[in-house]
Amino acid sequence: MPIPIKITAGSVSLSAELDDTALAKSVAAKLPIETTPSEWGDEFYFGIPVRSDLDETATKKVKVGDIGFWPPGNAMAIFFGPTPMSSGADPVPASAVCLLGRITGDATLLKQARGARTIRIEKT
Repeated sequence: MPIPIKITAGSVSLSAELDDTALAKSVAAKLPIETTPSEWGDEFYFGIPVRSDLDETATKKVKVGDIGFWPPGNAMAIFFGPTPMSSGADPVPASAVCLLGRITGDATLLKQARGARTIRIEKT
């Protein structure tokens, strides 16, 4: 059963959900998380207090709205458009990410939150 969450970056708030996987449940157990995001193209990423290797969801094929975990940085990644490695409209992560969930609304609204000083992920 998906876990409903809310993502707030700057003045933008979006509904999202985490999947029913062991890694996503580990992330949900650490919520709420509030931190300063880094940006890589149309991706927010930030360290979270979770450690994991790649799991069965690992992929380099993500879509706008996907939420991933990037093991090399112990980071959550939220994709809302192309990244520097993209050759089209789809984001491309720097390396494989584990899929955690997805934004259920219009992920491209996060473009309005570029430069946000804080991002908050919380259960709803």
